[in-house]
Amino acid sequence: MSEAASQYTFNNLKRSSTVERIVENLITLVRERSLNIGDKLPPERQLCEMIGVSRPSLREALKALQVMNIIDIRQGAGAYIKSLEPEDVVEHLDIVFHLDSSLYHDLYEARRVIEASIAAMAAEKINDDELEFIEENIRQAAGDIDNEQAFAERDLELHHVIMKAAGNRVIPVFMQSINKLALLIRQKTNAMPNIRKNTIKDHRAILMALKNHDPQESAAAMERHIRNVERAFFYENREVEQ
Repeated sequence: MSEAASQYTFNNLKRSSTVERIVENLITLVRERSLNIGDKLPPERQLCEMIGVSRPSLREALKALQVMNIIDIRQGAGAYIKSLEPEDVVEHLDIVFHLDSSLYHDLYEARRVIEASIAAMAAEKINDDELEFIEENIRQAAGDIDNEQAFAERDLELHHVIMKAAGNRVIPVFMQSINKLALLIRQKTNAMPNIRKNTIKDHRAILMALKNHDPQESAAAMERHIRNVERAFFYENREVEQ
């Protein structure tokens, strides 16, 4: 093996390994900082030797990494590690959070700040029809407590109606990006029965504050809700904290 190849450490994979496992192996290198942004991957032949896979399987894996914006394949020059900023790989959020679990904390913090403010604004402008919609939404969500997919849809609807009630045309632009980043984490939390149960209680508290048209309590109720979900998530996924 060449000196250049020996600078990298790969887990040897059995010949029957899937393309997904090759991708995971390469991503682990980036996560562990064995490979840094701008670094060039070893040539295909050397990668095949180090990982123990065929060239066709490796090429499939490299193409997948290119689609994920994790590497840049330059014709005749090889493959290079690209920037891994969240916005660059937003369609592959499992990779983003796998590489940097601290993003979970940042995402929840952003949601607490922004959505609490949205709830405060909504409290001053929300109308009876919107309040009735939220009340019915919570009733349906309670009935769908054991239906993970249906519950997730009700959850998104409630937050969307509150955002709409805030009456600001710019906020949805910001929330679109946050909601994309939050998609993966919502999938994880909605899969947890205890979080679904507590979410119903939190949503009822938010509704009560909105009915009272109390901006301060509406913001506080929303902030508590997101913090409750955050705490439950990290309790259930304690390895994220490590």
